[in-house]
Amino acid sequence: MSAVELDFDSCYRAVTARDARFDGRFYTAVTSTRIYCRPVCPARTPASRNVRFYRHAASAEAAGFRPCKRCRPELSPGDPGWNHRGDLIGRALRLIDEGAADDGGITGLARRLHITERHLHRLFTAEIGVGPLAVARTKRLLLAKQLLTETGLPITDVAFASGFGSVRQFNTTMKDTYGFTPGELRATAGRASTDTSLTLRLHRREPYDSATLLGFLRARAIPGLEHVGEESYSRAVRGGTVTLTPRPGHVRLEVDLDDTRNLARVVARCRRLLDLDADPEAIAAVLGETSLEALVAKRPGLRVPGAWDGFEIAVRAVVGQQISVAGARTLLGRIVARAGRPTGGEGLSHLFPTPGDLLEADLDGLGLTGRRVATLRALATRVAGGDIDLDGAQEPSKVVARLLEVPGVGPWTASYVALRALRDPDAWPEGDLGLRRAMACLGIPEEHIERWRPWRAYAALHLWSSE
Repeated sequence: MSAVELDFDSCYRAVTARDARFDGRFYTAVTSTRIYCRPVCPARTPASRNVRFYRHAASAEAAGFRPCKRCRPELSPGDPGWNHRGDLIGRALRLIDEGAADDGGITGLARRLHITERHLHRLFTAEIGVGPLAVARTKRLLLAKQLLTETGLPITDVAFASGFGSVRQFNTTMKDTYGFTPGELRATAGRASTDTSLTLRLHRREPYDSATLLGFLRARAIPGLEHVGEESYSRAVRGGTVTLTPRPGHVRLEVDLDDTRNLARVVARCRRLLDLDADPEAIAAVLGETSLEALVAKRPGLRVPGAWDGFEIAVRAVVGQQISVAGARTLLGRIVARAGRPTGGEGLSHLFPTPGDLLEADLDGLGLTGRRVATLRALATRVAGGDIDLDGAQEPSKVVARLLEVPGVGPWTASYVALRALRDPDAWPEGDLGLRRAMACLGIPEEHIERWRPWRAYAALHLWSSE
């Protein structure tokens, strides 16, 4: 749905009711104040004649509105409509969230998507109302606003962490767009500049079943790379560590990084890992009317664990073929210890190997069969060469097709990658023994699988969790 397709009456009713279901789906701009807000803003509802609605924050800012300091649009959960889209716009927005436009500019973004910059701009303008450059700029500004408000990072660090090329550019852009400088916002927030800890709130929609999600990650946590406690998830990342702790209404993100310029990518990957942008009510509305009704009622807000790194999920899937979760975890721990780069830390001691790391490593003696090693090397070769992109640039169906061309990768493996790494909400791991066992135990016939579209990935998580 594009910005011009927003129904005014429906949006205004949502704003009047402060309906949290619409948070992140659109923004309310008030012409009398030149402020734009979230639908849940606690301020007095403006008169309808003074209201404009925009699908994306960048559209509101391009029209001359600045973000509300009360409801803070930077805290909105992502729009689930964009979150699950595998088309060019959906993929481009996810890449922008990860900082692709900051690293290579719009030209580099278009190149990753294998289209021209002009065509990308045309698609964005038709769908969102502004070009990709405006979307990237708004993303930078909103992240900066959150950092200035919630942390004590020096303004220089905030500028680079948000994706700006210089402090001067940062000051000018914020002043021109929002009407205040970073220093003025920091003074208003009352944050002490001596507090250099980096902790952010990542908001999501309720309900949110964090216990089941953490349980899933805990069972699969790779020794040396991850640690999952009763209430939090930690892992080693390039240049540091991250810790995610679910709290009421949000997830607390604690970051320890050598270089904060990677922060946008870290935030985006944390949201993807914990499936924070899903719409639990829309999912429950479909699955709750099927043979999964009891499971959906038992675990409201169940999420599909995503991926920190797409290649990592593909390796996990290959290693986990036809063996237990515990057995795969042991083998993956050996691979990480052998091929992953050491971090120098205790506990979280290694990074997951890149495709290049895996190709250079000696995988003999780890307990992997020769055929499994050959599959891993073939997979790493194709990812390293760019034939397969597991981090969001390629169309999901094309990725699955190319995965199936890798010797040793079958429908189950490709579907598991689609479910976790490609964020396909309708992915179904064909032939999964756990799913078959759960369906047999519950007396669910196989033809019911088609009734769970377009949320079969969530159906799979309900069935796995039922075991």
